[in-house]
Amino acid sequence: MRFKYLTWLLVMTIMSSVAQANGVVDQECYRISNKLASVKLAECVDRDLVASLGRSVNDAPILSKEYPPLPGRTPKGRVMIIGGLHGDEYSSVTIMFKWMKILDRYHSGLFHWKAIPLANPDGLLRKKSQRMNENGVDLNRNFPTLDWHKESRHYWVERTKRNPRRYPGEAPLSEPETRWLSNEIEEFSPDVIVSVHAPHGILDFDGPQAAPKRLGNLHLNLLGTYPGSLGNYAGVGKKIPVITIELPSAGIMPSPHEVTKIWTDLVYWLRVNLPVNKTPLMQAVDENSDQAGPS
Repeated sequence: MRFKYLTWLLVMTIMSSVAQANGVVDQECYRISNKLASVKLAECVDRDLVASLGRSVNDAPILSKEYPPLPGRTPKGRVMIIGGLHGDEYSSVTIMFKWMKILDRYHSGLFHWKAIPLANPDGLLRKKSQRMNENGVDLNRNFPTLDWHKESRHYWVERTKRNPRRYPGEAPLSEPETRWLSNEIEEFSPDVIVSVHAPHGILDFDGPQAAPKRLGNLHLNLLGTYPGSLGNYAGVGKKIPVITIELPSAGIMPSPHEVTKIWTDLVYWLRVNLPVNKTPLMQAVDENSDQAGPS
């Protein structure tokens, strides 16, 4: 009798935890759909996102979804795709939901995906959306790159004239959002990272491997490497290819045809370029990095 009671109690506890987690996700979906006219509430809820352990400055959960390996098929690689690192780039979040809908329908196990549709919830979901997080930090300048303290401060002061939209923070990984993303990169160990931004209307690329020349109507046009950027941190520092998709407009979505074309071109590039073929020099760099411990 006692065993049955304990079993019942355990089941009820699990069900309560699941219901609580679902409620948190539904609440965030409600906030996202209220902010973005092109993301309907059902479109967000139906993606079956998970409230990760990552939290924003305002304690909003960072939602994510994994598309794991399927039985009987070894994936060609692990791909992390991130939207909404800058909160005022609406299209970078919306397009993630369109692509996740495609993945939900067609995930074949060719790749092991991890999707993070909104990495900066506070930046997007405040009354007036902003590029930075709630602390006023540009998350894409807050990653720990080489000589961060010297280079990021110099770049912010001398090159941007202390532009508040480019403020890198007081220290690398000072923000909860970048700390979580850095941990996720370590734990998921992606072979490629795709980061979606706007509004330059080009492709940028950091790291080893041959960059894609074109995805949809977006052509390769390298913007340079910035102190504290995700591309610098992961692409240069960790030798993980980082594809930065810069959509043409922050507030207007590409056509449905272009949304699909960018996606199919990306998948084709991944098919051709994964697994990443590392040269002996790159392998030596990775081995030395492993021996040195996590950065």
